[in-house]
Amino acid sequence: MSAPAPPAGPRPLQGTALLLGTVSLSLATFMNVLDSSIANVSIPAIAGDLGVSPAQGTWVITSFGVANAISVPLTGWLVQRLGAVRLFVWCVLLFVLTSWLCGFAPSLEWLVAFRVAQGLVAGPMIPLSQTLLMASYPRAKVGTALALWGMTTLVAPVVGPLLGGWITDNISWPWIFYINVPVGLLAAGLTWGIYRHRDTPVRRIPIDAVGLGLLVVWVGALQLMLDKGKELDWFASTEIVVLGLVALVGFAVFLVWELTDRHPVVDLRLFARRNFAFGTLALSVAYGLFFGNVVLMPLWLQQWMGYTATSAGMALAPVGVFAILLTPLVGRQVGRWDPRRMATFAFLVFALVLWMRSQFTVQTDLAHVLVPTFIQGVAMAFFFIPLTTLLMSGIPPERVPSAAGLSSFVRITAGAMGTSIATTLWDDRAALHHAHLTEPLVQGQGVFAQTLESLQAAGLSPEQALAQVNRLIDQQAYTRAADDIFSVSAWIFLSLIALAWMTHRPAPAGGGAAVDAGGAH
Repeated sequence: MSAPAPPAGPRPLQGTALLLGTVSLSLATFMNVLDSSIANVSIPAIAGDLGVSPAQGTWVITSFGVANAISVPLTGWLVQRLGAVRLFVWCVLLFVLTSWLCGFAPSLEWLVAFRVAQGLVAGPMIPLSQTLLMASYPRAKVGTALALWGMTTLVAPVVGPLLGGWITDNISWPWIFYINVPVGLLAAGLTWGIYRHRDTPVRRIPIDAVGLGLLVVWVGALQLMLDKGKELDWFASTEIVVLGLVALVGFAVFLVWELTDRHPVVDLRLFARRNFAFGTLALSVAYGLFFGNVVLMPLWLQQWMGYTATSAGMALAPVGVFAILLTPLVGRQVGRWDPRRMATFAFLVFALVLWMRSQFTVQTDLAHVLVPTFIQGVAMAFFFIPLTTLLMSGIPPERVPSAAGLSSFVRITAGAMGTSIATTLWDDRAALHHAHLTEPLVQGQGVFAQTLESLQAAGLSPEQALAQVNRLIDQQAYTRAADDIFSVSAWIFLSLIALAWMTHRPAPAGGGAAVDAGGAH
């Protein structure tokens, strides 16, 4: 998301005020991005504690993502009505409240409801923190400010799995939400104390209430359909059929309304621009694949490979090492190098990482799990910035906020849907592999039949021996199913290279473009 130009308003901050302002805005951003990754390794614990399946537990992630995506396009309207500083502080305080409520949730339904509320108030926080930070620095130091701000969005995905895993194993999962309370209160207090006299002007402007309502309806119906499809046997269920029809009709009406309304909640006419259309499509599909696999990995490690939440976090955290090291280089060079080549390199590395993961077996050790995780950090560094530069190129300054909000909405929505699709396909493929693996056992042949005989010979009852063998078959089936998803994802990443080359190269610049490192979350 291209950063908006610093507003020509209050003078830049200096000294202690500048330091504390940077800390407060960075803390709020860190807390927001952390919350999108900290729950990943805690899903099995949350699901077990609330008495639901791990697949249902992923609703905790998808509900936050969808609500976050819906609220992002409203940021501009809310700033006009409330002022940037007041809106930011209110969002942080409401984020603290909803985090506290998430920790107290007595059931999955309540937890998902509070996560939806948390996602709604989280949407404006990242673009607002970026805008306020840029207004705090002299124009010559804006690049440095954005680099400092961007590092928080890269460090958070590293800390998230480690912190989430440690808290889940050593305290309890509600504390992954409770830790936001002191951080958020500190960030809100500092921000209000420093920025309350620097708020933006307030004015009344119309909002596309019908478009917003249609957006909530069709996106919500589609996500519910994806989340509950397997549980309700897809289109054999009247509920799923109704949700599908609501999503389809709602989307069609939404398209017509937004293309004809004078003040649309999202400016769909931006898709008439070649770079924006193909750049957003490539970024969103790739992010959906990336996020779906990010959620799948800790589920597989904890459910079938015997990892604790902490060790699963350690297996995922190194993804940020190369991302942190290389992102400043990419930010400097994206104006000189061809962003299409950089995006192609990212897609090739993603494909390599997922091909390596598709070779995992039940004997794969931590060292072999870590190698593709490290390499993935390279792809992340060359992924978000070049694609964002491509899709934002040629956008007139007055349409930059709309373009940034729309691309963020599509990307975050794709991430939530990618999670639902990946976990559903994982269960379906595992059922297929389980059926294939049990065929020789039924006939008294194969390694599992020999294992069954050995267990019975060791003194286990037939039922106990069969339960042990079934667990081994499930482990193999879910591992092969994960391999299938990794393999297909690798091929889709390769196909996305064509989308990157359907865009036009932006005019080479003398320096890197100012882009939103927050896309990495």
